[in-house]
Amino acid sequence: MRSTFAVLGVAFTSVFLAAVVTTAENPSSNSDESKIQQGLQISPVLLDLKGKNRASVALGSYIVNTTGCNDCHTCRSYASDPFHGGTGAINATNYLAGGVVFNTPDGTFTSANLTPTLDTGLPDGGHTFEQFLSMMRTGHDADPPFAILQVMPWPIFGKMTDHDLRSVYDFLSAIPHAEPGRLFPGGPACPAPGL
Repeated sequence: MRSTFAVLGVAFTSVFLAAVVTTAENPSSNSDESKIQQGLQISPVLLDLKGKNRASVALGSYIVNTTGCNDCHTCRSYASDPFHGGTGAINATNYLAGGVVFNTPDGTFTSANLTPTLDTGLPDGGHTFEQFLSMMRTGHDADPPFAILQVMPWPIFGKMTDHDLRSVYDFLSAIPHAEPGRLFPGGPACPAPGL
């Protein structure tokens, strides 16, 4: 009986150590796969994966949908507001289409539509990945007059890896085009979150 437990203990320990060594050799494999699966599950819109890297799009979904991009880039963020007893379902109709107004001491700014344009299919107003990467790294708009992105937390997002930012871009390329919403039908634009 003891020998059976000893054999089982050695077998269990061997399997456990093999799993630890495998994870240590490639620490991102398990976490990236988990994020990819979660990203596919939490996307509030259908994704166009045709001709796209599925894993990159899914990782981008995970990043975008867990870092609050929706709060500033979707006018009404929620179809069912969790802060007033709702389910927290995201507003898929106007998802990431911008239109949220920020009144600041430096002026009034409106969040950008991040969805693919109808004519180019490129996200974020038709920007290439190189333009998107530059905006995220420098905080300067890719379009004249190349103004600083005042309310965009680019100093934080700019610290992401190129791989992660590529995934965000790939996700934005895979979502459907949408138009900005209103606070309520026929009503004003959405104020910034918390205002």
